[in-house]
Formats: sequence, C-alpha cells, structure tokens
Amino acid sequence: MSPRTRVLDAAMTVFRRQGFRRSSIEQAAEAAGLTRQALYHHFKSKEALFRAVIERLYEEAFAAETAAAAAAEKAGGSLADVVVAAVTAKLRQLAESLDGSPHVEELFSEHLAQARDLYQKYTAAYVEQLAATVARICRKQGLTLHAGMTPRDLARCIEMTVNGTKSAYPAMQPAAAFLRDLEVMLRTFIAGAASPAKPSVAKPKPANKSTNKPAKKSAKKSVRKNLGDRK
Repeated sequence: MSPRTRVLDAAMTVFRRQGFRRSSIEQAAEAAGLTRQALYHHFKSKEALFRAVIERLYEEAFAAETAAAAAAEKAGGSLADVVVAAVTAKLRQLAESLDGSPHVEELFSEHLAQARDLYQKYTAAYVEQLAATVARICRKQGLTLHAGMTPRDLARCIEMTVNGTKSAYPAMQPAAAFLRDLEVMLRTFIAGAASPAKPSVAKPKPANKSTNKPAKKSAKKSVRKNLGDRK
C-alpha cells in the first residue's frame, strides 16, 4: 500500500467518525501512523485532504457503474436493466462508503461546499458514459427513443430523476429504501422513453403504364377482326 493510499484510508476513517468540521490533520496523521509534517508532504491542508478523499470516492463509484453496466449488458439485460444496474451500483458505492457514520448529512453537505467542481466534473462524466451505454444498447436491441430524444438527452433525464429521488432521501439514507424507489422511477421513465423500432413497410410499386398500352391495342385489333368476320 502506497503512503498516499494509507493516508486516504486513514482520513476516510477520521471523517466518518468525526465529520468534516471536527476532524483535523493531526487526527488523520495519527490514524495513518505518520507525523503531521509527513502528512503535510502529501496534502497541504484538511480541505485538500478531504477533496482527495471525495475524488477517490467518485472514481470508485465510476468504476462500479462501468462494471455493473458491462455485466448487465453481457447477461442480455434490457435497456432498463442495464441503466438500473449502472446507476444503482454507482450510488450504492457512494452510499455504502459513508454508511454508519453519524455525520453523513454533514459530509454530503461539505463535499458540495469543498469540492463542487469535482461533483460537476464527475456528474458530466457519468452522463457521457451513460449516454454511450444507451446508444449502444439501442443499436444492439433495435430500440428507438421517443420525441426526438437523443441518448445524451435520456442520460441527462436519468440524472435528473436521480436528483429528484435524492430530494426525498437526504444523503441517500436509508440507502435500501432510496435505491428501491429510484429503481421504480428509472424503470417507469425508461418504459415511456424507448420502445422497439417499428419495421419499415414496403410501399407498393406504381403500375407501369407502358405495359398496359400494348394490351389495349391488342384488344382493339381483336374487336375489329371479330367485326370483320361477321360481315
């Protein structure tokens, strides 16, 4: 284990136990088995240390989302199955990383105050990855998105659905109830956003006028011949 990883593990333990406001560099250094000066070699402040912890959480959540989407796709899951697997894996990773801490709401609040740029960066990355997944599944399964929606539009709407569900569950707690209700919301939304593409119907070919003309002439000749025979 590298010194940086050891420091981040220790800092995560301290932040979970103490919250952000009551934590200190000294506590993180002690938990990592380092002096304060040695910890300052890696991170210049408590805020910088907290940001590094948050960034690692986002990276782990991104990896969990990627792996879950790939597994669901390989298993032949529907678009809803793949999206639900990806989104819930990401959020479960984030929720479980702080599960059991008495300071969950404070930590979520502080992460927006101290690392809003990271939140925006990874939210954009999640949307782009989800859009690529949606486009790939639609191609493979012959699906079409409704109302001129693009894969990126759908991915953005999914992110808004996640945020809407979060409003009912501060700090995504309790996690099990949050993820259950989120899955219902996602499946309902996707069911109305995509459906199998309609098969194209071949248009009837117009009659070839040139083929009818000789038949008419032939019919006229036959009538004239019959009249001549009667005379």
